[in-house]
Amino acid sequence: MRNVPIHLVHVIAPMATSEGWSGLPIIANYADWQEERAREIIEQAGKVVAEATSTSRAPHVTSEVLHAAIVPALVDLSKSADMVVVGCRGHDGVAGALLGSVSSGLAHHAHCPVAVIHDEDVLEARSPQAAVVVGIDGSPTSELATDIAFDEASRRGVELVALHAWSDMGPLDFPSTNWAPIEWRNIEDQEKEVLAERLSGWQERYPDVVVRKVVVCDRPAPRLLEQAKTAQLLVVGSHGRGGFPGMLLGSVSRAVVNSAQIPVIIARRPQTH
Repeated sequence: MRNVPIHLVHVIAPMATSEGWSGLPIIANYADWQEERAREIIEQAGKVVAEATSTSRAPHVTSEVLHAAIVPALVDLSKSADMVVVGCRGHDGVAGALLGSVSSGLAHHAHCPVAVIHDEDVLEARSPQAAVVVGIDGSPTSELATDIAFDEASRRGVELVALHAWSDMGPLDFPSTNWAPIEWRNIEDQEKEVLAERLSGWQERYPDVVVRKVVVCDRPAPRLLEQAKTAQLLVVGSHGRGGFPGMLLGSVSRAVVNSAQIPVIIARRPQTH
């Protein structure tokens, strides 16, 4: 577990009503219900934290209820946070929806890494020794993702799967006249060397972490999701080598956070304006 304080936040969004309705008893009653419900949610979250931590290593826990637009409020709090953790969908999420508006908004705009928690039943059924998976492409946010992934694997005492997709195309996408198995083997060897070089410093820093290196010539998202089927955590950069300045969320991170059934950490750096 991270040795950092935990701040529990529940945000009550402003009611979309006109002034003419504000004095009605039903509006006042609903506001009271919201406050009561918020306190219950915070209390329950506090119990979850207490149950998940040992007494000797219990983190300092604070909480607050805010009345504000939800995403902007959480984005503002992310400026001073080590990480923001949210569910993939809220209590009013549409069945079958891939990602809720709050988790999507934070994935795009937060000023720190964002952990999106998916299906709890799937995670509970997963072995505690299941691996942590990280996508690596050499981009700045990929470096941050690598840092987070090594730290998480070390804390959990599990294997780290480092996946590097050297091309955004699969073998079948290459023109047949320019593609030969021998060429792929040569490129694969080169890319394995590149991956090993990128990981060498991290392996020296985290000698306790066993790393399994995976190099593929394919689109990254499907291969990361394939690895995630047997993993307990997936870590990706917010945007990779194909991202352009000002890009908020790349295609790979978007696909992964939408489709994975395990927790996904999106490595985001503080935004500069």
